[in-house]
Order: sequence, then C-alpha cells, then structure tokens
Amino acid sequence: MNLRSKRRLAADVLGVGQDRIRFDPEAEDFIQDAITRSTIRGLVGLGAIKVAPVKGNSRGRFRTKHRKGKIRHQGSLKGAKKARSPKKTAWVHKVRALRWRLTVARDRNELTKESYTKLYRQIKGGQVRDVKRLLEMIKESRVK
Repeated sequence: MNLRSKRRLAADVLGVGQDRIRFDPEAEDFIQDAITRSTIRGLVGLGAIKVAPVKGNSRGRFRTKHRKGKIRHQGSLKGAKKARSPKKTAWVHKVRALRWRLTVARDRNELTKESYTKLYRQIKGGQVRDVKRLLEMIKESRVK
C-alpha cells in the first residue's frame, strides 16, 4: 500500500516533517480510507498515526574535545609559554593569595599594624616567594 499522500497530509496537519510520521501497521486500512484532514485528526486521536520524537545531535564528541583540562600536546600549542599564560597573571594570583593571608592574620590579631604594613610592602616588592614563606615570616614577627 502506498501511503505517501496520507503521510504528507498527516505531516501538514500535525505541523512536523514527513519523516517523523509513524503509522500503526494494524490500522493501515483505516489510514488508506482517510482522505480529509478531519479523518487524519481522528486517527491521531485513536493512536493510529503518531509523531516520532526529535532525534537531535549527540554532543559526546564535542564534550570529549572540549573537556576541561584537555591534554594538549607540544605540536598543537601555538605561542610561547608566556603568551599562553602571561607571567603577570601568575604574579597577580600569587600576590592576591599572599595579601589575603596577610589580611586574615591581621584580623586574627596575629600581627601588629606595623608588622602588617612591613610584610605588605615586602609582598609588593617581591620579597615573599609563596604562602609558606609568608607564614614563616608572620611567626618570626610574632616572636620579636
């Protein structure tokens, strides 16, 4: 049985593409007899004509390609090390971490105002290498 015209009519009535129209094999005789839009609507109500769900595209390949921390081999890198992650950005992160630790220590009354200012200036001048060294310097300032 050729149901191409019925498929086209059902797609038009339901507002979907012809590829998404599914006919119930047991109700093919009723579908063959349907010649008006109202009979098509009735068959949809009975369940003889159904609409298949939208397929959609899988994002699996995209996710593997763009996952966080994706390993980039030497040949696929473009630009110098400093161009990809500038030294200034690393410096800003380090200084912010050190200043935050310093502020926490001051708020806990582990530092006097003078030692806070002194250490703050040392951080600005690049004399403090990392947080561990800063904590050692804070201990030294408490001992004095």
